[in-house]
Order: sequence, then structure tokens, then C-alpha cells
Amino acid sequence: MDARAERAGKNEAVFREVNERISDVTRENAAEFLCECATKTCTETVQMTMAEYESVRSVPTDFAVLPGHEVPDLEEVVERNDAFLVVRKKAGAAEVAAELDPRS
Repeated sequence: MDARAERAGKNEAVFREVNERISDVTRENAAEFLCECATKTCTETVQMTMAEYESVRSVPTDFAVLPGHEVPDLEEVVERNDAFLVVRKKAGAAEVAAELDPRS
């Protein structure tokens, strides 16, 4: 597996884990979640409803990222809206993402 793909998958899995904790304690219909992009130092947030968050989480290789934060050679955009993109990891990065999914 390509080291860059593995690193990206691990970075995104960390952001996903934090977002899982946000989801656990959120009592509102919407919340601010961390951008789940591959950039280790990204601290930007994504506004999502809980239904949108659950939809992203339903596929272990999907992540919510801000527009412009996608990495085309490691992931494909599978959904777009005004607030965020849903990206699906490819190949080695997908394996890491699925392996580290806390819901699997």
C-alpha cells in the first residue's frame, strides 16, 4: 500500500473518531463536525444535520470534507451540496478507512 494513501486514511479516521464523539453528545438536529479531510492540521468545521452525518457514516469509506479539501488521486466525490462534499476513499486508503471504522 502507498504510504501517502495509508497516512491519508489514518488522518481521516482520526477526524471521524472525533466526529463520532460529537455525534454521541449532540442533542440538536444539527452540529458542527470537523472536516474529515486528509490534511492532518485542518481544523475547519462542517455544518451537518444528524441525518446527513448518519448518511455519511453509513459507508465506512465515506468522509465529509469541505469543498477544495478533496484529494482526487486518493478519493472520489460521491455527493455535493452547498456546505460539504462526501468523498469515498480509493484502493489502499479505502482499506485503511474501513479497517479503522469505529462502527465496523
